[in-house]
Amino acid sequence: MSSTAQHQLSQLEQQLQALREARLTPEQFSREARGASDLLAALPERFGAVLQQLLNGLEAGASFHEASCSFDQSQLHQNLQDWLAAAQQRLAQA
Repeated sequence: MSSTAQHQLSQLEQQLQALREARLTPEQFSREARGASDLLAALPERFGAVLQQLLNGLEAGASFHEASCSFDQSQLHQNLQDWLAAAQQRLAQA
C-alpha cells in the first residue's frame, strides 16, 4: 500500500465531510477526487469507474435542490462514503 494513496484517501474523507457541511462545493470535491491519482492507481480499475459515476451524479445534482426527485445529494454523499470505505478496505488488503 502506498503511503501517498493512503494520504489521498484520508484527504478525501476529510473533504467529503467538508462537502456535507457545505464548506466545499461538489465541483471542488470532484476535482480533488479526480486528482487523487495515486489512490486510483492503487485500486482496481472498477473503483475508478464507480467513482466517476458518483462524481458525475454529484456534479449534475449540484444544480438541483436537495429535495429534487432526480438527485438526492445526501444519498450521493452516502454512496461516496461507502466508496471510501471500500477503498480503505481494499488498500488494507494490499
